[in-house]
Amino acid sequence: MKSPVPDLAPSDGEEGEDRTPLLQRAPRAETAPVCRSARYNLAFLAFFGFFVLYSLRVNLSVALVDMVDSNTTTADNRTANECAEHSTPIKVLHNQTGKKYRWDAETQGWILGSFFYGYIITQIPAGYVASRSGGKLLLGFGVLGTSVFTLFTPLAADFGVGALIALRALEGLGEGVTFPAMHAMWSSWAPPLERSKLLSISYAGAQLGTVVSLPLSGIVCFYMNWTYVFYLFGIVGIIWFILWIWLVSDTPETHKTISPYEKEYILSSLRNQLSSQKSVPWVPMLKSLALWAIVVAHFSYNWTFYTLLTLLPTYMKEVLRFNIQENGFLSAVPYLGCWLCMILSGQAADNLRAKWNFSTLCVRRVFSLIGMIGPAVFLVAAGFIGCDYSLAVAFLTISTTLGGFCSSGFSINHLDIAPSYAGILLGITNTFATIPGMIGPIIARSLTPENTVGEWQTVFCLAAAVNVFGAIFFTLFSKGEVQNWAVRDHGEPRN
Repeated sequence: MKSPVPDLAPSDGEEGEDRTPLLQRAPRAETAPVCRSARYNLAFLAFFGFFVLYSLRVNLSVALVDMVDSNTTTADNRTANECAEHSTPIKVLHNQTGKKYRWDAETQGWILGSFFYGYIITQIPAGYVASRSGGKLLLGFGVLGTSVFTLFTPLAADFGVGALIALRALEGLGEGVTFPAMHAMWSSWAPPLERSKLLSISYAGAQLGTVVSLPLSGIVCFYMNWTYVFYLFGIVGIIWFILWIWLVSDTPETHKTISPYEKEYILSSLRNQLSSQKSVPWVPMLKSLALWAIVVAHFSYNWTFYTLLTLLPTYMKEVLRFNIQENGFLSAVPYLGCWLCMILSGQAADNLRAKWNFSTLCVRRVFSLIGMIGPAVFLVAAGFIGCDYSLAVAFLTISTTLGGFCSSGFSINHLDIAPSYAGILLGITNTFATIPGMIGPIIARSLTPENTVGEWQTVFCLAAAVNVFGAIFFTLFSKGEVQNWAVRDHGEPRN
């Protein structure tokens, strides 16, 4: 099956032919069964790991509302009156035992944004370390460190704003190693024809963590107090770390309970795709247009993702005027759709490649187009339907849901073009993709001084335009085959 977009002429050191999977050229073991599979056990443990990570990441967004003295933020209340308040808040006794802090809106912005300043630092170093020594311990201790720091959040808040900002930056350092480490592990564990489903299962935990953490944190704050939010998720993270260290191995060769049949299946499928080079080919890697296609797509997708993740509750409250109980639920619904889409799209992508003989390049491009153009269309539509609450929620949910297709598009293209250096490549692309988390919400807030429908139309149109540009760039310049610089002097899989 040909790609819908003609391939560009291969650059120096790259091959124009889509040769992924290489298994079609060499004898291979038959697919190992999924039942009691070590590779699927890894996927499900990773799923719960990223569930914990995103719970730890977003819980402060909810808890912060209860941590701040409401009298401090009264002056910053910018609720627009264009849309009528369509519901009456449910009056339930709210637990008020948690300590309150007099932090203004700017201070709260610094507290929430400090996470990304730590997160961006460890991306590339983590990818390099994981490619050299494996990702198991790096990912495990990244989650453990983040969990432990989360337990100290109430104490840091008592010490002052500076201590809390520093603690959140340290949490970012811990979480920053996780995605590159996971990508590096999958370079040794994921057969080419199962990459989409295995990676979509593992990374879908992030979306479900958001779905559960947003309303659960609100419930804990409402009926207990905000300190228990951090204790709950911190303890869950420590329990996950124990299971991860006990049950997971860096490679199939070192796994204690993997069947010989499954081990041979994985190793034979990857035999011609891994490099034995001791040094990282930094220069050809950074000159590769295939890498920069992923960078642009990742940056563009995250612009919309972080804008909505950070400001969707604000839009629901200040513009559509949903009450606090409705807001927590409705802000989580779009991410439930995205989680389901990630799981299903992973299955579909691998079926298209394995059973219908679609090329890897075609699948990556088509899924990226759906996952970026689709959200852009519905995001713009959500801005132009005014105060129609039902349509606004529906369009925002569809927009976020369609973004799940990208999990089988550009998000795993690193493993297609350079399996041996997938962790490093993800570290590079995620470094650039973290920048929207820093500047996107700031720009959005500057464009919405009065929180009017018209101002939010501008925010949504800007995010949609960035998404469309990234989709077009990836479609024109992406590759689906292993690049020459990634397999030069290739040998047997790592032992």
